[in-house]
Amino acid sequence: MTKRHKTAPDIFSYPQYWAECYGVAPFLPTTREEMDALGWDSCDVIIVTGDAYIDHPSFGMAVMGRVLEAQGFRVGIIDQPDWRSPDDFMRLGRPNLYFGVTAGNMDSMINRYTADLKVRNDDAYTPYGAGGKRPDRAVIVYSQRCKQAFHDVPVMIGGIEASLRRIAQYDYWNDEVRRSVLVDSTADILLYGNAERAIIDVTHAVAAGKKMDELENIRGTTIIRDTPPGGYTEIDSTRVDWPSKVDKIYSPYEYIPEGKCQTGEQEDDDVMPIRVIPAPLRKGEKLNPEKTYIRLPSFEKVSKDPVLYAHTSRILHMESNPHNARALIQKHGKKEIWVNPPPIPLETPEMDGVFDLPYARVPHPKYQKARIPAYDMIKTSINIMRGCFGGCTFCSITEHEGRVIQSRSHESILNEIEDIKQKVPGFTGHISDLGGPTSNMYTLNCNDDEVQASCRKLSCVYPTICSNLKTDHSATTSLYRKARSVEGIHKISIASGLRYDLAVEDPEYVRELVTHHVGGLLKIAPEHSEMGTLSKMMKPGMGTYDRFKRMFDKYSKEAGKKQHLIPYFIAAHPGSSDEDMMNLAVWLKENDFKPDQVQTFYPSPMSLATAMYHSGKNPLQGVTYKSEDVYIPKDYKQRTTQKGFLRYHDPSNWPALRETLRVMGRADLIGNGKGQLVPDEEKDKRTPRRPTKAKPGQKTGASHSSNRPTFEKIAENERTQRKQNKTNASSTESRPAKTGGGANRSKSKRPAASRTR
Repeated sequence: MTKRHKTAPDIFSYPQYWAECYGVAPFLPTTREEMDALGWDSCDVIIVTGDAYIDHPSFGMAVMGRVLEAQGFRVGIIDQPDWRSPDDFMRLGRPNLYFGVTAGNMDSMINRYTADLKVRNDDAYTPYGAGGKRPDRAVIVYSQRCKQAFHDVPVMIGGIEASLRRIAQYDYWNDEVRRSVLVDSTADILLYGNAERAIIDVTHAVAAGKKMDELENIRGTTIIRDTPPGGYTEIDSTRVDWPSKVDKIYSPYEYIPEGKCQTGEQEDDDVMPIRVIPAPLRKGEKLNPEKTYIRLPSFEKVSKDPVLYAHTSRILHMESNPHNARALIQKHGKKEIWVNPPPIPLETPEMDGVFDLPYARVPHPKYQKARIPAYDMIKTSINIMRGCFGGCTFCSITEHEGRVIQSRSHESILNEIEDIKQKVPGFTGHISDLGGPTSNMYTLNCNDDEVQASCRKLSCVYPTICSNLKTDHSATTSLYRKARSVEGIHKISIASGLRYDLAVEDPEYVRELVTHHVGGLLKIAPEHSEMGTLSKMMKPGMGTYDRFKRMFDKYSKEAGKKQHLIPYFIAAHPGSSDEDMMNLAVWLKENDFKPDQVQTFYPSPMSLATAMYHSGKNPLQGVTYKSEDVYIPKDYKQRTTQKGFLRYHDPSNWPALRETLRVMGRADLIGNGKGQLVPDEEKDKRTPRRPTKAKPGQKTGASHSSNRPTFEKIAENERTQRKQNKTNASSTESRPAKTGGGANRSKSKRPAASRTR
């Protein structure tokens, strides 16, 4: 039988809840006074978020709120609550159905701390860019406060922070493996990924009288169970050191959940036996994926064994295709974390419906004229698609949004341009972006439904572009032309990330982009120059970059424009040696690049590169105790030096680079010659530089115990910062908006992209 894509009901086909009679709210209410003005006596769902409330489709709380409103539910927003007590979580009263909790568009820990574990003083998602308006591990704190406020009201958690912590995950900030956030938060259910389907299914089920613990098989959800479900086949993947010969189990043993019995005539799934197959034997079995789950190593095991952690990470990523993924189960103590398969991607009409909802497109009026940096960044940008099939190991887009591209129609996108013209104050005719996680993946997907339904590749473009992948950019090129022709539009920029290895497959697209949509500088991300490191990133070699640059220069010249590429690079990525960084620095100097803003690898939860960082193993291949070891630059001094190679032109980095080059036996790169990387010491006397503080440290290397700042030190710094915030409180309160603020960077100019680099 031919495999086909799995389907799901249209998200707008459900009968509306009775409260749809209240109609559409101009803004979802944030106070009881606003609820009274709408004629509401209560909210059906209350969303708690760490971001300021901006009613715009780039912000998760607005999308979820408007989607539920379209289903007929009354939705309230508690934005950036005071988490120090449960009082602020009661401001809208008791929700009839549940609390929905999200940390916001960014992970609260990445939002708060740099890759060097220094506290940020700003937060882009808060009025005036003020920091400190959300707690660390916001999902856990908010969820627990909701339980304190109304102990019998269910709590649902979601958003990128929860999504990336759905199973046991390595936590860079504590340097340990933590339990699933579902356990730590005490929430009832977790929604991961783009969650429109799941939140609609869950909300209608709860409204119909079901309890959260009865919702066991909704795609895109994670729940806690006492025992595995009966009637399933379990693939046991709890170990990597299976004996070389595993005997065939002709009569598979049965697992019966504790406290249950088998009579031979039971029909209830809860008491049906579970067939267990050791992982090495699964390939010879024809199993129904709808009745199969994979048992991961337990939290207790992965927290103590980094190799098992890497093995678990590989399984999770191999089970990310919604058309063939199986459920996952992981024991935490006496409880089981059950991860249902990913949600079915939205079809184009559904995507259009989500983005066509009646967003006000501006911050809530209570902020008055307060500047919210994240909103300023995206207020005239348009998200044309979701997902990314690039599979970059350091990126969290794939783990959250998936590899299947979900695209909107041209008509919907052009309608949003008209909406911007009408609703965005002071609009000048400049659309700042037509993009998404990757701007030129719009409408690109697998050409063969059967192939896609069975594919488990981690990337569609690495090590080469898959022959089944559509690379024709004509839909994007046509969209650009239509958008430019809209009356009142004077300029359209493309600010989202560009996958240049795809772009070179369609020269007409590159011509269109370079001629009309580059404002002098185009940012792209080769990330590194050396193949050893690039292979751990799943990124193409510099030959593809050179090919794109030739196209870029050619079409810029034809257009009569002087334009330049601005490449991004990452230091201290798993697999990156000092020699690799030295070679990258030499390449930068040879090509006359002097990067200003550079990045050090940031181990975000659940990414494959983070699994490498923690384990020293390569989960891009099968993981065993004897499988490939990955070099990890963990030492603080080494990470700083590798970052310094990217800024070889900065005098403050010269002493450390000279020391490293001499240790490497490459003193020939020290001097004032054209082919040398850093000048000799004589130039220091003529060049003023910022003083640097020596930090105690170990020798450079891949040791698992580094001299990085401790979390206790971070906590101490944070307490000092809070005291300073109190000292400055009077000046802050004198501003028009009194609800607080935040500012923070994200990977690209689209805050909602949620990519960490």
